[in-house]
Amino acid sequence: MDPRRQPLEFYSEPLPGVDTAELQGRLIVIEGPDAVGRSTQIMRLRPWLEHQGHAVLDTGMARSALAGKGIQQAKEGNTLGPITMTLFYATDFADRLENEIIPALRAGFVVLTDRYIFSLMARAIARNEDRNWIEKVAGFALVPHAIYYLKADVSHLVSRVVLGRGAFDYWESGMDMRFGADMHDSFVRYQTRLIRTLDRMSKKYGFVEVDATKPPDAIFAELQRHIGGLFARPKASPQPVQRASRRRSASRP
Repeated sequence: MDPRRQPLEFYSEPLPGVDTAELQGRLIVIEGPDAVGRSTQIMRLRPWLEHQGHAVLDTGMARSALAGKGIQQAKEGNTLGPITMTLFYATDFADRLENEIIPALRAGFVVLTDRYIFSLMARAIARNEDRNWIEKVAGFALVPHAIYYLKADVSHLVSRVVLGRGAFDYWESGMDMRFGADMHDSFVRYQTRLIRTLDRMSKKYGFVEVDATKPPDAIFAELQRHIGGLFARPKASPQPVQRASRRRSASRP
């Protein structure tokens, strides 16, 4: 999967019947580990973008009509194997890409997505799946215009979970792989793997790193500044001044 492609090209294998020249919208990704505050920022960015005059579609993992409900039901039993879970999420992404994201981009919408293929790949790699395989699986994705990586260390995530939710999630803790003796230890080890993988992806795929340990208002202001630049019209280059040459008349009165 070539990370050097231009926005709204396909990373690898293009979807049949999709002419990327018709995609006039903007694709903006908010990435980051679990409990880092992505959803909070998405909730603030959408009305701000709409106030700027943009039609907005916001989407995220496990929201497709085809696979979203099935993923939630499968996770309730805590029985999903890592490869099955990866393919389930890849199916969810493929359905949203074809039936939500591409039509919205074709209509000129701003597509604001809570996570993208990078979380899909990072989760798989953190669960010891083959890196080359998962990159090929996710290669049908479009290259976003911008990827904002909300970055924080594990201790910050633990504080957010304890103070915000009061309990650790089974899957966010990687308990399906038993990374630790209890949910806290497993969360720390799994999220450390996840962050390490996202950090490696950051340079490769051109993430814009945002310090997620800052107050939410400061994070929002930084995202506003960056995203606003995606819509700024380039300044017209000044035209050279034409100086009329002065000619002396050969004839005198």
